[in-house]
Amino acid sequence: KEKPKGHGRNGASSYTGAKKVAVPHPTMKPSDHCPGCLKGKVYPQKEPRTLVRVVGQAPLAATVYELDRLRCNLCGEVFTAPEPEGVGPEKYDETTAAMIALLKYGSGMPFYRLEKLEDLLGIPLPASTQWEIVEETAEVIKATRDELIRQAAQGEVLHNDDTGMRVLSMVREASDDRTGVFTSGIVSTQEGRQIALYFTGRQHAGENLRDVLQHRVKDLATPIQMCDALSRNTPKLSDGAEILLANCLAHGRRQFVDIAANFPESCRYVLETLGDVYKYDAQAREGKLSPAERLALHQQLSAPLMEKLHPWLEAQFALKQVEPNSGLGSAINYLLRHWKGLTVFLREAGAPLDNNICERALKRAVLHRKNALFYRTLHGSEVGDLFMSLIHTCELAGANPFDYLAELQRHARELAANPSAWMPWNYLEQTQSGQTH
Repeated sequence: KEKPKGHGRNGASSYTGAKKVAVPHPTMKPSDHCPGCLKGKVYPQKEPRTLVRVVGQAPLAATVYELDRLRCNLCGEVFTAPEPEGVGPEKYDETTAAMIALLKYGSGMPFYRLEKLEDLLGIPLPASTQWEIVEETAEVIKATRDELIRQAAQGEVLHNDDTGMRVLSMVREASDDRTGVFTSGIVSTQEGRQIALYFTGRQHAGENLRDVLQHRVKDLATPIQMCDALSRNTPKLSDGAEILLANCLAHGRRQFVDIAANFPESCRYVLETLGDVYKYDAQAREGKLSPAERLALHQQLSAPLMEKLHPWLEAQFALKQVEPNSGLGSAINYLLRHWKGLTVFLREAGAPLDNNICERALKRAVLHRKNALFYRTLHGSEVGDLFMSLIHTCELAGANPFDYLAELQRHARELAANPSAWMPWNYLEQTQSGQTH
């Protein structure tokens, strides 16, 4: 039976970052006599009634403390009121850097736009000052990103892709003949945990993945790499290291979607076949099947479909039903050329169908390029990559990136000593244990 449609509004449970206030009943408590029937006793309900109230506030707020000063008219000594308790020596606290980084590298708001917004709200914050704040913070929490790289290298499946980026000032070596600059996205998955990494520079996605895999423990099983069929996305590994290449089925499907209006009958057959494969994968997701169970499901239901599709694709050329240089011929040729990589999900447990998770991650870099247009220097791109990696990994882990960035700064010493204990999925354990002690 289908579930009824909801009202479309967010319930109280959706406000995970909201402050919660318990409101006791002013005149009654559990075990009191019921004022209605005068016989029974009242008892607490499992779920309280919830009210949600939303207020507006500035991204950054400032408080001016006016310390009273008294001066002796005889000796001239000045007596100043002490600073209020809890007011530290720094003008900008940890939450300032967390909010600026989240707006800039998480939401794509350039520094100059935040400067104008804060100026309208009466809180002057020059763009240059914002950069200094996030630059200093990046140096403090750099160990977290290094640990993310180390843990990502141990992943079972590694997705990678890249997108164009612009850096205004770059020093080019004499032997470097590349003209492009890229931001590579790498998403590593292991036992349901996902880590996102960003790298900006002249290297392609495959070269950045190669550098990440240098941190991989040698005794681990061969990882699966998911990417599109571009050769620059495949790493050239050394020292006998191996990787199992899987190609993105969504890219192959998109070839037929683009030409469906011109070749409706042929494209319909291919798209319906691939649609059934995705339907079975969705069933595996909804049923929360293990990788082995998901593989068995695809081998039972998807394999016959793909085994029927492959000879049909070959027959289109053999029977001269399709012109090889046409749009349909190119789409069919794409599937045939990369058939082995496109069907890894039928042979390997845990192999994904497509690279969509990495393409979604790259949208964060695309949003930055669209709004800020460029990085000024490679150092600036390194700072941006660090914060994007932390923010997007928090999103994948279901953690609050604002709280996470603030806590990393508050516990900089503990972070430097043990970075693995300050990941987005376990940092709350450290903060809570610190509060109990």
